[in-house]
Amino acid sequence: MAQKKAAGTSNSATRRRWWNLRQQWRMLGVFEINPEHEFYQLTSMIKEGMHASCSFTPDFFSYYHCLTLALQGFVMQTFAAPVFAKLRASVNITEEEYMNSLCSDGCYLQFVSNSKSKADFFVTNDKRFFLKTQSRREVRFLLSNLQAYTDHFEKYPHSLLKYFIVMQSVFYPDERINIRYDIKGCEVGRWTDPDKEGKQIIKVLKDNNFEGQYIELGQEKSWFAHQVKVDTAFLRELNVLDYSLLLAHQPLHRDELEGKHSLDRSCPVSDAIELQEFHEHHRRLLPNFQNAVHVIDGPHCRYFVGIIDIFTIYGMKKRLENLWKSLRYPGRAFSTVSPTKYSHRFCRWIQDHTQ
Repeated sequence: MAQKKAAGTSNSATRRRWWNLRQQWRMLGVFEINPEHEFYQLTSMIKEGMHASCSFTPDFFSYYHCLTLALQGFVMQTFAAPVFAKLRASVNITEEEYMNSLCSDGCYLQFVSNSKSKADFFVTNDKRFFLKTQSRREVRFLLSNLQAYTDHFEKYPHSLLKYFIVMQSVFYPDERINIRYDIKGCEVGRWTDPDKEGKQIIKVLKDNNFEGQYIELGQEKSWFAHQVKVDTAFLRELNVLDYSLLLAHQPLHRDELEGKHSLDRSCPVSDAIELQEFHEHHRRLLPNFQNAVHVIDGPHCRYFVGIIDIFTIYGMKKRLENLWKSLRYPGRAFSTVSPTKYSHRFCRWIQDHTQ
């Protein structure tokens, strides 16, 4: 009898914790996609398709081609699986971790923010990966430039460009993050009122909200500014504009500060030579952290950074938008400008706001 009572108490406590977690997700703009949710069938098909695709080893696929799998009631197409597997491995994401996150028994989550994008955003149950719906044009652009992207990533293994259909979340883990920014380096339409839009939406603040603040990186400033310059130069070559820097920060704990300081101590000559060679290949020492490729530790804060939304081409539609905004906002900085001007302005913002 006592055992049954204890079990009942335990189950009750578990239900309370689960209910509190669901309430917390709702307050953060993250909603569980349970069987009653409008996207449940879609995400179930995504999960089933991902499970079927992940069941094959990358060697099974043609390197840059598509494999079509006919499943129960839908078709799953996987593009260039070995390429993406190689990219995941380069940032220390094992295939087991990838499959466990995307194909777990836990429901996906719907991410709701104040973004103007018409895309739907889903998050794996552990919040490690984002899934974003893409237009056919965006997919074609991605695949046509995949070789150039992989070449860029091999040359600059700590590039901030990491975002495709399944995206490693910049803000992972997010337990200590309460403010997020989306930076484009301009002023028109770049303000979010923190007190509006309701508590059930994740507020992503913008350039004008960041006024008077700085990204304080200390000795990491030069690396960060250089990597942003290299990444935006690559996007400029692809004729891309309108990308953003995702940014969040949190104070370093004492143990994190102590661990960081231990890296600053003098090292043997052999280690110093190896470290020099490391930097010569555009690499950097990373903090001991789950999502280290998107993390930069400054003297006092840990910053989460990443460049996203890299699919907008400066074609005729954007050229006409540029002309219209030039007439409407004379002398003001708006987002729709040539890729050359956009990248230069973006880098200047980073330089002016980093210490």
